[in-house]
Formats: sequence, C-alpha cells, structure tokens
Amino acid sequence: FQQPQDIEESNFVEFLEKYGRHSFFAPSQVQPSFSAGDPILIYFDSSSILSMLRQPVKMGPSGLCADGNPAGFLDSKSTSCTRIFAHLSKSCVTDPALDAASYYRDFTVLKVLFIFHDFVNVTAVSPPGAPYMKDNTCINVVSEVIYDIEYSGTSGIQSVSVQFKVSNISGNSRSSLQQHFTMHFWVSMLILPGILPICQMSILRSESDGSCSQFLRHTVQFRRNMRTGCKISLSPILEDSNCSYMQQKLYEAFQGMNRTGDFAVTGNAHSTQAEEWMTILIQNCSVQAVNCTSCCVVPVTLEIQILWTRVGLLSNPQAQILGARHFYQCHPFKFLNMSMVPVSTVVTFTDMTDWPEPPRDQPQMHWKLPFDIFFPFKVALNVERSYRCVPCALMSLICGIQEINLEVTVTELQWVSWRDFPNVTCQC
Repeated sequence: FQQPQDIEESNFVEFLEKYGRHSFFAPSQVQPSFSAGDPILIYFDSSSILSMLRQPVKMGPSGLCADGNPAGFLDSKSTSCTRIFAHLSKSCVTDPALDAASYYRDFTVLKVLFIFHDFVNVTAVSPPGAPYMKDNTCINVVSEVIYDIEYSGTSGIQSVSVQFKVSNISGNSRSSLQQHFTMHFWVSMLILPGILPICQMSILRSESDGSCSQFLRHTVQFRRNMRTGCKISLSPILEDSNCSYMQQKLYEAFQGMNRTGDFAVTGNAHSTQAEEWMTILIQNCSVQAVNCTSCCVVPVTLEIQILWTRVGLLSNPQAQILGARHFYQCHPFKFLNMSMVPVSTVVTFTDMTDWPEPPRDQPQMHWKLPFDIFFPFKVALNVERSYRCVPCALMSLICGIQEINLEVTVTELQWVSWRDFPNVTCQC
C-alpha cells in the first residue's frame, strides 16, 4: 500500500467528501471465542450441573414470563414480562425469580465455550437482601436485572457483573409484578479506546420505552457503521439565561461519562507513546440568530466521522486510523416543548486506502534454449572432415565409380566446413 496522507482539521472535510460513500462495511475479522447468538453456559459446582444463563421473555397475550429463554452471546437487549402470584405470602420467600441471590450466587460462567477449567464469577453490585413479608407486603422484590458482560476477542468472557432494582408488592391473591431484564456486552480491548486504555468510544443507547439510557451505551467497534436514536428528558426551564445550561447538558449526554478526547492510531497503541495517539476534532454547533422568542438552539445530532486506511504489505495489511471528528448539528426548540428532546448519533467509517496498481498477470517461467540445437554435432563433424572428404565420396557414388581415388585440395584443411564446399576440388 502507498503511504497514507496526513489528515488535519483544514482538509478533513475534503477527504471525507472525496472518499465517503453510503455503505456499511463488515465488522472486524477478529472473532470471539463464542459465536454471536450462542447460549452463555454456567456451571453449578455444588451439583456439577451445566446450564445456561437465562433472560426471561414475555409469552402469550398476557405477557407472562417464560424463564427458559437463554441469553445469547453478544445479544445486547432488554426484555420485560409479568409475573402473577396466587399466594404472595408463599411466593415471596420461595420463588427464586424474586430473590436477587438466584441471579448470581452458587454458579460461575464459562469463559470459553465447552472448556470446563476456566470460569468467571458473577459479581453483584450492591446486592439487596432476600425478600420477606411484612404487613401483607413483600419487601425487596427484584423488579429489574442488568447483566454487564465484558469479553475479549481472543480470551472469551472476562468478567460478569449484575445490578438490581427492587420494589415492594402488596396484596395476597392475584398480585402481579412487572420485571425487566437487560444484557449488555462490551469488548475489553478495541481499536478505538479513549485517552486511557480502559476508556472506549461509545454512543447513546435507547431503553425499551425510547428514552436514552443513563448508564448503558453502545460501544463503537472498528469499521462498523452505526445509527441510534432516543429521547432525552429535560426539566422545563422558562428563563432564557438557562439555555447555555441546557446546551451543556445535551453535549454531556452525547459524550457520556467517560469522554474520549484522543484515539489510538492502531489497535496495539501504547498509552505512553504520544505519536501513536491523535486528538479528536470537535465541531460544535454555530449558534445563529433565529426568529423565535423563548427558543434555545441545542444539539440534536452527533455524527462521528472516522477516516482510516490500510498500510503495509498486500499479503498482510494493517488498519490505521488517520483522523476522527465529532460533528454536531443543532435545532431550535421552544422552552415549553423541551421536556423530551429527540436526539440521534451516527458513526461512519470512511476507507481512504490508496491501492497500488495490480499486476497484469501472474509471473511465468521462461525457458532459455540455444538457437541451434545441432551446434554440438556440427563441431564434431568439422573435426572429422579434416581427414576425409565426405562430399566427394557422395559424388563418386552418384557417378557410379566403383573404385574411389580421391585427392582433396583444400586451401586451409584445418578450417574445412560445409560452407567451404566451393573451395574444395575433387578429382576422381
């Protein structure tokens, strides 16, 4: 591959328009130990039972919980279902679906598919206590379960954590509970980390109701174009002086808690090598005057534009990031209509590889042979003619002479050849 060009803020848009196209590239060729969609296996050491991590889903028109649904590897999603209790006082202390401990205790997760000597424990974040009955009310009932699973492309699942939300259920017969289950996967090492190795470029993620999640975000993966949309809830503010505050809140929502200011040029960049990192170009909205009273111009779209190329040998190309830009687009909103602001995030990867000219054909083997393959025989014959006159003998046979008496006169006998026939005189 040819040497890539330098990307700066002045020519970023020029190269983006030159090489950009409406297409989606295949994801990275690095494959995880699991295949996407494979069930996540768990192991109960006390009973030596191999099972699967479950993510309950709703079934039928009533939306009752079906607990047998396996959680799929790399399948980040949220589900919800309803549980109905005929005898709440009994189910409160005996139903494992209501107890937070049943979602992390007494089992481990297999790091790699069907390798039973490498496990990962499930870590509970601030686990609640067991549910119990008090005054006809079941306390500490699990209403939401969120699994956070870290994986590596070469080593499988690295860590699993779970957090809970609990609620209380009142009543005795025909009591119901709405439960929510979320699986979130994130890769432990990407080609686009942030300033620190543990930081990763991420974008907004929507909840089941369409609102933007405050904790979960989609991780940007190399060469995977993405588009997400959700709604951010803001408190209605009537004072014009709070417009800048609302703009700041929306910018922070786009950037996330771990803001990424730098990105790695290659996937194996070292945090101590400054030349292996580049700064992300940020272009905020240009606030222009709008013909609207009580309006605020706020960012509603973030487009992450990443330029990359292939370098090195054609037989072993290496990916390299040339530049990245955060491009914000704004829209004016009235303060009274800003309780829910729809926002979107777009990630595009543009290939700027400068391919060399391909060869016309595969190289062929050329055999080099002498022009006259009879040359060695001619040399031998020339030596023999120094003592005999073969042409004269042939002439004597043609004339019918039975007794041959040849006398050869040669100008230079040692240099006789077939081309010297005119210089040879035969007397019979």
